[in-house]
Amino acid sequence: MATPRARFDLPVTGMTCAGCVASVERALSKSPGVERAMVNLATETATVIADPERATLESLADAVKRAGYGLILPEPGVADAAEEARAKERTDVRRSFLLALAFGAPVVVLGMSHGAFAIPYDAWIQLALTAVVLGIAGGAYYRRAWAALRHGSADMNTLVALGTGAAFAYSAVATIAPASVAPPDSHHGIPHVYFEAAAGIMILVLLGRWLETGARARTSAAIRRLARRQVRRVRVVEVGGESERDVNDVAVGTVLAVREGETVPLDGTVIDGTSNVDESMLTGESIPVLKSLGSEVFGGTINGSGAFRLRVTRVGADTVLQQIVRMVEEAQGSKAPVQQLADRVSAIFVPIVVAVALATFAAWMAFGAPETRLTMALVNAVAVLIIACPCAMGLATPTAVLVATGRGAELGVLFKGGAALETAGRIGVVALDKTGTLTSGNAVVTDVLPAEGLDEDTLLSLAAAAESGSRHPLAEAIVAEASRRGLALPSAVGFEGIPGSGASAIVGGRRILVGREEWLAGAGVAIGSLTDAAMDLGRRGRTPVLIAIDAAPGGVIGIADTVREGAAPAISALAKLGCDTVLVTGDREETANAVAQQLRIPHVAAGLSPAGKAEKIAQLKTSGRRVAMVGDGINDAPALAAADLGVAVGTGSDIAIAASDVTLVGSDPRGIVTALELSRRTLRTIRQNLAWAFGYNVLGIPVAAGVLYPWTGWLLSPVLASAAMALSSLSVVSNSLRLRTFRPNV
Repeated sequence: MATPRARFDLPVTGMTCAGCVASVERALSKSPGVERAMVNLATETATVIADPERATLESLADAVKRAGYGLILPEPGVADAAEEARAKERTDVRRSFLLALAFGAPVVVLGMSHGAFAIPYDAWIQLALTAVVLGIAGGAYYRRAWAALRHGSADMNTLVALGTGAAFAYSAVATIAPASVAPPDSHHGIPHVYFEAAAGIMILVLLGRWLETGARARTSAAIRRLARRQVRRVRVVEVGGESERDVNDVAVGTVLAVREGETVPLDGTVIDGTSNVDESMLTGESIPVLKSLGSEVFGGTINGSGAFRLRVTRVGADTVLQQIVRMVEEAQGSKAPVQQLADRVSAIFVPIVVAVALATFAAWMAFGAPETRLTMALVNAVAVLIIACPCAMGLATPTAVLVATGRGAELGVLFKGGAALETAGRIGVVALDKTGTLTSGNAVVTDVLPAEGLDEDTLLSLAAAAESGSRHPLAEAIVAEASRRGLALPSAVGFEGIPGSGASAIVGGRRILVGREEWLAGAGVAIGSLTDAAMDLGRRGRTPVLIAIDAAPGGVIGIADTVREGAAPAISALAKLGCDTVLVTGDREETANAVAQQLRIPHVAAGLSPAGKAEKIAQLKTSGRRVAMVGDGINDAPALAAADLGVAVGTGSDIAIAASDVTLVGSDPRGIVTALELSRRTLRTIRQNLAWAFGYNVLGIPVAAGVLYPWTGWLLSPVLASAAMALSSLSVVSNSLRLRTFRPNV
């Protein structure tokens, strides 16, 4: 029997670029027992799938440490070790920057003064100060570069270490033994030194790193706000009154008291009291929802002016809030397919840059003026190394995915991964289920039409008894109508529900079938006498439910389902987005057409079984356009799985949610539009980021190498190159942060 695979989601410290990501992934993948490792730069998280008997947290941490980075392991008694470690890392980067600034600023001033300050031994002073800047403030870059070299790889740390190290080494030799590097006709035999370039580069690199860590911390603000909604102390209702208890000590079935203005502590069902609850953090809908006896409430939502008691139904990781947090974290840690291009380029980018830098050095040594060729070769090679740091390239996609999935969660739209987020932006056809998706699912009985020899109450009581074991909205409507009429239901045994068809049970010794016309006909029921009544109900927008008693026609019950308030605006908005809409339902054609006409849905596929819905999705996909399926029930699961993008209404079944790529936490169909618009905006942002990151390097490297010098005299100093490199990363992160302001146009 195969050993179950374990999944570890572990924070990583010290990463700065796509090359760092590749180094950590390589180190983890080579660790014993690891089957797959994926590292996300924006979330600074490693996801590892491994054999738990061979791979331990300690072995994974050791592998990452040997590569020059850190892996944060869970610590007993520490609520959020990852957040504490990242806060410490930001503090360390800030301290390093301030140290580099304090010791490096005098070096830059002296170096750029061109002899204006007549200070004895100024080169030696610069040497000492720069050694502190590089060795202490920037020492981490050299340690990681050495670790990467030992593992046969290269990353941003390699470029920074090579660039600053080369400038410092040349300048140190020129200071200690000037005759060894000064050309015979140089000014008094004293060569120029470039300590200010090495110190200035490190100052700007550390400044960019500090600003970047702060900006990247803001990209996770949405998920942190959600996580903080979890209260720590709850009020437990006991026989003698109320007592406070830690939320982790509460079990399912416990009764809790919630007062005015408090946060609902856990998921549960209201057993006493009435109030309006703000569920905007789950659904994005700002209008409070009335909660009364029997209503479901969710942990993290805000109670209004009333007070109530709830019986806990879910605790810990099972609560809706924690499931949302977990789903968003997993989505943020995943990679979108569009990122694969950047990953492939980044994997070979650093070695190419090193080769270009060496070629630049060689070209200037070969064709430069004899008196300046060594210094020009060195300066331009260093500029190439620094400006080519692939930080922006590595951040282009994951930061946008990170911010977008967090913003989606705030609006009640949960993407299961970067691939789902990307696919949603390319959808051209949207297929929608009817019951529970476009309609409220709160169906009510409108007509009871018994066959000859039966009365309404008898037919209704038999149908309700047979359907009492079903959770389908139509079944619940029949049971609710029987209850409203005060009918006593006979006992039922042998219940069997057939998704998309109906249900059967033995009631009072008689076999009762309740369901679709085709299903009853297939079971041998002569339904001819019921067909006209069913068709008439369908023409009037009712859903006909046929009943058979011992294989004989028993009657028809008409059920109407109200269209959701947001359905019409959602269909209109989808049309404006250029999406074709198709109503895909198991209902009769007449009923489906009535709803489609009301919502102006141009295409209808009715009377479909679960398999039929999946086949319809496959047919729609043959058009070459990406197809999304939106549904809520068990019978929608095959179609959700078959579609390019499965969208589950969050109030639906667990199976539908599991089969989907996107979950709408609320029941408003306008969430579909939010998902597509947010995805399109995200893809646009990613394309902008990639264009900037690739364009910056494509244009910057030749200028730094001196390609334009023969015609324009333009050169790029290493200090300016490092400033441009830091600016590129900040521009990408800042552009992604604009997604936090996204508002759907519906």
